[in-house]
Amino acid sequence: MAKFIFVTGGVTSSLGKGILAASLAKLLQSRGLRVTIQKFDPYINIDPGTMNPYEHGECYVTEDGAETDLDLGHYERFLGVYTSQANNVTTGKIYQEVINRERRGDYLGKTVQVIPHITDEIKRRMLLLGNSDQYDVILTEIGGTVGDIESLPFIEAIRQLKWQLPKEDYLVIHLTLVPYLASAKELKTKPTQHSVKEMQSYGVNPHIIVCRAEISLGTERKRKIAEFCNVDYDSVIEMLDAESIYDVPLHLQKEKLDDIVLGKLGYRDMPEPELTEWNSFLQRHKYPKKEITIGVIGKYIELKDAYISIYESFVHAAAQHECKVNIERIHSETINKNNVKEVLGQLDGIFVAPGFGQRGIDGKIYAIQYARENNVPFFGVCLGMQMAVIEFAKNVLNLPQANSTEMQQNTPYPVIDMMQEQKTIVNMGGTMRLGAYACELKENTLAHQIYGETKISERHRHRYEFNNKYLQDFEAHGMIASGFNPDSQLVEIVEIPSHKFFIGVQFHPEYKSTILKPHPLFCGFVKACLG
Repeated sequence: MAKFIFVTGGVTSSLGKGILAASLAKLLQSRGLRVTIQKFDPYINIDPGTMNPYEHGECYVTEDGAETDLDLGHYERFLGVYTSQANNVTTGKIYQEVINRERRGDYLGKTVQVIPHITDEIKRRMLLLGNSDQYDVILTEIGGTVGDIESLPFIEAIRQLKWQLPKEDYLVIHLTLVPYLASAKELKTKPTQHSVKEMQSYGVNPHIIVCRAEISLGTERKRKIAEFCNVDYDSVIEMLDAESIYDVPLHLQKEKLDDIVLGKLGYRDMPEPELTEWNSFLQRHKYPKKEITIGVIGKYIELKDAYISIYESFVHAAAQHECKVNIERIHSETINKNNVKEVLGQLDGIFVAPGFGQRGIDGKIYAIQYARENNVPFFGVCLGMQMAVIEFAKNVLNLPQANSTEMQQNTPYPVIDMMQEQKTIVNMGGTMRLGAYACELKENTLAHQIYGETKISERHRHRYEFNNKYLQDFEAHGMIASGFNPDSQLVEIVEIPSHKFFIGVQFHPEYKSTILKPHPLFCGFVKACLG
């Protein structure tokens, strides 16, 4: 059985539990341990797949096709280790499983209750990854804030596990806020004390308290928190605001969080962290030699988390080329044929983001037309690729009514159409083409040049596809298909060979970009923008 670390949060949401968990996991991994992270979300949705990005930010997709919380993206980017269906569990999944068992009669007529039935299912899911010999340590992040009604069953499950797991296999870390009051010019520890007191009232006493703060706590405040929250003095860790999320592991290492965790878990004589490549990445990231500006055209620009994997992929690619990528976030609804040159004219490259539905697609089409006609490097993902196809059909094939059946069901020229197997689906949740699929690349194409191989695998999340009935006409006019799924012949990649850099992909490359392995498509795009 692996050792388990539970990460909870208090005082307020959005403190960075996911970054804390990913950073600690990276430190433990750098010391030779096999680590993974799982996220338990308290909302009743089965997964975030049907949730509006404004509600929940990005929906991240794993190799095996799970639609998950965006924190799993941070886990993979920090660790370089794939997550799976088992790494993200919601209240909805827990209750669905318990209700299904009740309907089958598995409980033999007993009254089904939160305790023990819901908490037993939570514990089963928490321990699931630890039952194999794949991992030495499993971090479990509990979504929400301690004190919320929604998170109570998860806290109770953690309490019960204390008595089921060996002492050195069980650790609780509580992330809390120590706010700075500008008027009083001091940090306040009371919110932390109350948050820990709330946890203790549920029977859970954290072993380590990580304090998010704007300025250093100092010895006196650390001692005060330790005394009033019943933890060791060296188990009060400060987590200050960082220049970059990728600095957080190094900040926590200076606080000796990894040493403290290893000691409490019973590990002795562990090697020092090996973070040479990580530090090399940070050096290139912080001290760029060049600078470019790329416009990200999207529908959910107001919320940074809606495209978090895309933005982080640009960070990875920029560091690879020792440059700084300034992202100009442009809402597609603000672009029209009269202002497109004014809005996009100063950009070194144009990226059109994924999305669903009719809203804002005209602006995306105008942006793509501008990039194509003015030889500006262009990169489109999922809907971005589909809009590139529609723009080309309208303005090059002279089919002004060309469209996607997602936007116009009765379009006379459905150059983008719903996949055949999707047409009979009624339930929307978890039924798209999800997860990793193979793609074969044509030789001597831009895609082949970027990847350096002819067989790749990428993750997908879509219902609509390029309509192969129009492929011959597209290729005759200069837009070629350079990547196909070998089984369905689905067009995965389109490009314009005569253009400086013009490529659209049906899949989501941003899901596979990591700090130490930037995605080749983002690297190729940044290189073209630099050129």
